[in-house]
Amino acid sequence: MNKTRARVVVSKDGPYLVSGDVRLSKQTIVTDQQGGSESWEESTLFKPQQTYALCRCGHSASKPYCDGAHAKVGFDGNETASRRPYLSEARTIEGPTMVLTDSEKLCAFARFCDPNGQIWNQVERSDDPAIRELFVRQVGNCPSGRLVAWDKKTKMAVDSAYPVSIGLIEDPAQACSGPIWLRGGIPVIAADGFEYEVRNQVTLCRCGQSQNKPFCDGTHAQTKFTSA
Repeated sequence: MNKTRARVVVSKDGPYLVSGDVRLSKQTIVTDQQGGSESWEESTLFKPQQTYALCRCGHSASKPYCDGAHAKVGFDGNETASRRPYLSEARTIEGPTMVLTDSEKLCAFARFCDPNGQIWNQVERSDDPAIRELFVRQVGNCPSGRLVAWDKKTKMAVDSAYPVSIGLIEDPAQACSGPIWLRGGIPVIAADGFEYEVRNQVTLCRCGQSQNKPFCDGTHAQTKFTSA
């Protein structure tokens, strides 16, 4: 999946250590007229760096970068996320031409699953080409990797072709800043050296309050975390 040297190491009670000259930008959720999540808008491309440290305690005064605040606030970055493969924990919903797998605890509350009657209903109508197109697009926009669309005939995942890059999610509709979005199959290494399953896209907590560290669980939306 990832053919670069890019990787993210979760330091113990400290920042995410990024290496491999990974492109970093702001990614904003754009909504439709009804307020539903519709697309992504990229802005604020950060200066390229071979290595950098991203704040994960939520207290840095130099966000998105770490400034050592984790030590001052006594941040507990204990990793509680499951280390089992995604498919061993996801539920499966079968439609006529598509299959949806869903691991709810990975939800980052980006809400791309909700428009057009929700993807859980769309998969059951995937024999309609128009519905199938909506289903694939909306699932592909889910940044956390909670949802994966599968072609029932080929049994292959229909993944979005994201470049190896990192996005800092902003969510104006919820008036908050979202997680760190890893795209293109970037390996994530735990503080104890364990390598999490490499996936096309995952979201890492940056508010410091997820109960599923290092991954986002949507807590930023409840606490109205902001990167400002």
